[in-house]
Amino acid sequence: MSLKNINLLLFLILFQLQCKSQKVDLSYTSEILRIIPVSENVFRHVSYLETDDFGKVACNGLIFIRNNEAIVFDTPTHNKESEELLAWLTNEKKAIVKAIVVNHFHIDCLGGLAAFHNHNIPSYANEKTIELAKKDYETIPQVGFKLQNELEIGGATIMNKHFGEAHTKDNIISYIPSEELIYGGCMIKTVNASKGNLEDANVAKWSNTIQNIKDNYPNLKVIVPGHGKPGGIELLDYTIKLFKTN
Repeated sequence: MSLKNINLLLFLILFQLQCKSQKVDLSYTSEILRIIPVSENVFRHVSYLETDDFGKVACNGLIFIRNNEAIVFDTPTHNKESEELLAWLTNEKKAIVKAIVVNHFHIDCLGGLAAFHNHNIPSYANEKTIELAKKDYETIPQVGFKLQNELEIGGATIMNKHFGEAHTKDNIISYIPSEELIYGGCMIKTVNASKGNLEDANVAKWSNTIQNIKDNYPNLKVIVPGHGKPGGIELLDYTIKLFKTN
């Protein structure tokens, strides 16, 4: 083989490897829903919301599966997407969905909640979320908690906790100790993101709330925000800096 042909072959191999590295590994995809692996037991679900201020917005939620039991954090944006998500969990993962946890009262967290209730899946949220949701939605979370709530899924513990006001006054985080992972919803920003929707925000307290989360979970490996790509502790650092007022 000539040197020219060898160089061409090496170029093609490198090109293929680069393409593979840039390809997103999808467990499920349709026109309205994507499900993306985060780890062996954790998946990010992505659905879409049409907004006046930001256009079409991709909205994250999370799924944790263990021993054929599952918990979902935030619904997809509408009931149709929720039905697709539940069908995937039932048919592809053979998992029984034990709970849905709502991060805060906005539509990108509970827009598809009725589908979960139609399947007799109990929903959990901060008491403040339930009160705020009553103003705008017919379907609201069923079980409220004041500061924190603990659930067990497939033998693993899930901790849901309110650390303070940020994106909204009711926003919580969900912590999966076995994964060293937090789902933070819209109060945590992916790196280089803008401040986003501040309509119900407490900008003055936002950084302090995130610092409190960071202080309580110093060994986190994975953090999943409400929009954009997951990452590590750098997401907390970026969010703290973004909303620092002094």
